Amino acid sequence: MTWTTIRKTLSPDEPAPNPIDEEAVRAGFSWETARAELAGLPGGGLNIAYEAVDRLVQDGLGETVALRWLGKNGERREYTYAELARSSNRFANLLERMGVGKGDRVCVLAGRIPELYVTALGTLKAGAVFCPLFSAFGPEPVRVRLIKSRARLLVTTSLLYQRKIQPQRDQLPDLKHVLSADGGGDESGVHSFHALMEAESDRRAPPTTLPEDRALLHFTSGTTGTPKGAVHVHDAVVAHRLTGRQVLDLRPGDIYWCTADPGWVTGVSYGIIAPLTNGATLVIDEAEFDARRWYAILERERVNIWYTAPTAIRMLMKAGAAAARGHDLSALRFMASVGEPLNPEGVIWSLETLGRPFHDTWWQTETGAIMIANTRGQDIRPGSMGRPLPGIEAAIVRRRLDGGVDLLEPDEEGELALRAGWPSMFRDYLEDEALYRQCFAAGWYLSGDLATRDADGYFWFLGRADDVIKTSGHLIGPFEVENALMGHPAVAEAGMIGKPDDYAGQIVKVFVALKTGHAPNDTLRRELLGFARDRLGPAVAPRELEFMADLPKTRSGKIMRRLLRARELGLPLGDLSTLENNEGTEP
Repeated sequence: MTWTTIRKTLSPDEPAPNPIDEEAVRAGFSWETARAELAGLPGGGLNIAYEAVDRLVQDGLGETVALRWLGKNGERREYTYAELARSSNRFANLLERMGVGKGDRVCVLAGRIPELYVTALGTLKAGAVFCPLFSAFGPEPVRVRLIKSRARLLVTTSLLYQRKIQPQRDQLPDLKHVLSADGGGDESGVHSFHALMEAESDRRAPPTTLPEDRALLHFTSGTTGTPKGAVHVHDAVVAHRLTGRQVLDLRPGDIYWCTADPGWVTGVSYGIIAPLTNGATLVIDEAEFDARRWYAILERERVNIWYTAPTAIRMLMKAGAAAARGHDLSALRFMASVGEPLNPEGVIWSLETLGRPFHDTWWQTETGAIMIANTRGQDIRPGSMGRPLPGIEAAIVRRRLDGGVDLLEPDEEGELALRAGWPSMFRDYLEDEALYRQCFAAGWYLSGDLATRDADGYFWFLGRADDVIKTSGHLIGPFEVENALMGHPAVAEAGMIGKPDDYAGQIVKVFVALKTGHAPNDTLRRELLGFARDRLGPAVAPRELEFMADLPKTRSGKIMRRLLRARELGLPLGDLSTLENNEGTEP
């Protein structure tokens, strides 16, 4: 394996870090020490929201700006840590009055609006479970997640409610309350978020949650069945705060911008919790991507730390160096990437165009926090995920039939595994204990990501071990996409694959077999793509669709997506012995 090494960089006015013996740090690290840095609660309690706002107020940062919100129409609002503490108290009191308590799920379906952040923190203070939903999801993914979470209360906007909730509210028996962040109450059971908040006290006793109490619910796609609900507990804040400092170099007073949507795990772990627990000012941009707007925000807000995604970096590259020219980005101290592997060209481009390299990071919804990274203090090998953080033991393994694993040597390809036991490790898949257990073997969490490790301990991502794909940093499983298309009266079968794309990394492509009486043509192709987009939303819907007379299946009837992928990409077809219409020997 060959690589170009980029030496660690420092801004001109930044003092050089003290020499660090990384191996000594790793050897002397303990999660107990990291946990002791938090304020905690009486009786051994712990609460994410308390550590994110109330502790900072007690430490004298109450008048520091916690959130700086930039509206898509030019609005600008700032919320101090003290204001955020009071607002989240109001929301926690509101939940209590509405009968939403410990362990109940509170969902948010909204874009990057201030009410989302208040809801997240207030929910955690009340001991309820916060569950964000991506606002670009179509009605079907939203319905599935609300049903599976058994959400008691939903915060949304009037437009999203009308489009995605109201037509199917009778299918959501557990949803007792809907709060509109931008509207008044009405006879359909929708209440005004702000009117109810104004009636509540902004004072509240400290939370009574324990470290292992459920706190966060994040949905992630799988290869079969409905989306998996990964459950995290309040103890996750130990890893959020520590990795925010170790990896992103967050310090009190920093101006920090995470571009991830709060509907995804990054937008919560590193768009809310990590920056607030480290005393930073969080920049929140409501608008969608625009290269010149982004450069203007970096300059005007004097952003110090920037956490974004490879898809956005590739879009900035497409916009060209001219878009960045003339903007003063000297305040930037550290830039990092998340969501999918960052190609080496993106690292080199950022160094040449922005004066600093992006540092790639690796983690998953299930890990809850960054596990492997190119940290500020180490050299970068472009294209590498980086090295495991202190407290994290990572290995490349091969699963054995007896349930154990074999540890592989450097440069051998296998599955990336982590020694179980870090604080932000998910504790459950909601109502699916059997699936949860399948993720572990011999004390290791098996990530489903294929990778290699070089002789110096840097890890290199190769791909997924299953049929889940990543598009623009978002995991998409075949079940939801195929199931949506099967709802069309012309579709007999559907199979999904990921197709390489220069900007999204992968796009969703589907292969469709039609029912008798329907003929493939361009009109029907456009109709099916539109049908899928209406049901799934633009983030999940397929971008390409190809008709087939029959989809390849195993003799047990399972669609062989690997054959669809191989034929699309011109790859070897591999073992065909289980193919339905193959004359080979039965396995």
